[in-house]
Amino acid sequence: MTNSTIRFLLNNDVVTIENIDPNLTVLQYLREIQFNTGTKEGCASGDCGACTVVLAELDTDNVGQLSYKSINSCITFVGNLHGKQLITVEDLKDGAKLHHAQQTIVDNHGSQCGFCTPGFVMSSFALHKQNKTPNRAQVLEALAGNLCRCTGYRSIIEAAITSSKECEEDSFAKHYQQTLATLTEFKKLPTPTLTGNGHNFIAPKNIDELATELTNEPKSTLVAGGTDLALSVTQNLATVDKLVYVGNVEELTTIAETDTEIVIGSALPYSQFIDTLHHYYPDLGDMIERIGSKQVRNTGTLGGNVGNASPIGDMPPALIALGATMTLHVNGSERTILVEDYFVDYKKTVLKPSEFIKSIQIPKPTAGQTLKLYKISKRIDDDISAVLAAIFIEQEGQKINNIRIAFGGMAAIPKRAPAAEAVLQGNSLTKESVVQAKTALTTDFQPMSDVRASDKYRMRVAQNLIEKCYLELQSKTIETRVVNYA
Repeated sequence: MTNSTIRFLLNNDVVTIENIDPNLTVLQYLREIQFNTGTKEGCASGDCGACTVVLAELDTDNVGQLSYKSINSCITFVGNLHGKQLITVEDLKDGAKLHHAQQTIVDNHGSQCGFCTPGFVMSSFALHKQNKTPNRAQVLEALAGNLCRCTGYRSIIEAAITSSKECEEDSFAKHYQQTLATLTEFKKLPTPTLTGNGHNFIAPKNIDELATELTNEPKSTLVAGGTDLALSVTQNLATVDKLVYVGNVEELTTIAETDTEIVIGSALPYSQFIDTLHHYYPDLGDMIERIGSKQVRNTGTLGGNVGNASPIGDMPPALIALGATMTLHVNGSERTILVEDYFVDYKKTVLKPSEFIKSIQIPKPTAGQTLKLYKISKRIDDDISAVLAAIFIEQEGQKINNIRIAFGGMAAIPKRAPAAEAVLQGNSLTKESVVQAKTALTTDFQPMSDVRASDKYRMRVAQNLIEKCYLELQSKTIETRVVNYA
């Protein structure tokens, strides 16, 4: 059973939409249909944060509570709002009284031209809804996806770091139980659909509905966070005929652990599994913090990053180096393959018609295993890699028992470096063997030149990253010996 409408809360008001093109973004909906122009368009690509709004959802980890997250409305399709609360800057103040997130900007002189200010306010609002006494590091993370072109960020950071612990309840706290009840009722509604301008949208609620939908219409386009797909609409002015939103599919939005692996649903946002991966693989957690902004990590998914088969996706090289697997589902049947076997050629994969990624399984580390990750990009944060190196080493003393080296940005697909691996496999990790591995890398890849880097730069950087890994492991060994000696 389906429901040919999308229903959500806009601030504290129930909204039902129908007969709207599902290619419409949330930003367009707010500005052009609701005439809520406080939310700004700066880049229409999820980079500047001027369009930041906040979504409140039922917290799956804490029953009876809401979770608040900042998102980029410019790259979020309007159908994704179903069953959620959309909070905008227009409704933050309570009567004539400014919200804490607004008042602290005023008190700290944190606004000049004001164009970016609503986005900063909403990022701060989301942070304080989850943590009333954030520290500086948490504030910097929350605001990293918001740009101000007028001045520096000191006053804005000071505004956001100001505690809201003693503040009076805002209007959303006062309506908290009512909001919780409304969203709970929304969850009971039939599967939502939306049709407009000949384009269609559907949000299946479970894996069987999703499988049936794709079996009936195998050319449908899957969307979760839409952080990549939406750019084809906002930047290239393309349209998608049939959008199938997987963010409501329960089986695809979970994380679980066994004794030997971490199982991550393909539609689970980064922000919901980054802590787990950081616990087991610190380099991986640190690298994920550089995959877009907080807004992007709140919606972007592991399945999306792998599924679009980009040669410069950041997660595939890490997953390949770790020997991760992925479970594919089609019409009730499943198969599990290595992530490295998923990629065939540029933007081509082994997916069969109607098949989709259900989950990705990441092995847990054991003694003697190390994962080193290196992302090379023009900006430290929120930028696309020119080269990403992932090196997994299992050592016994100096001897390498197992090694997997994978790169992104070096070929038409993310792939391993078999010649470089062969030089190091079974041998001691020495300066001489690293020099040989760097030479062997020239037979593994023939990188291309593009706007991010030349072919020669990519090869030199890739070679140097192998040496960097060696030097860091040597340094770690020396530190361990010193500690043991002391």
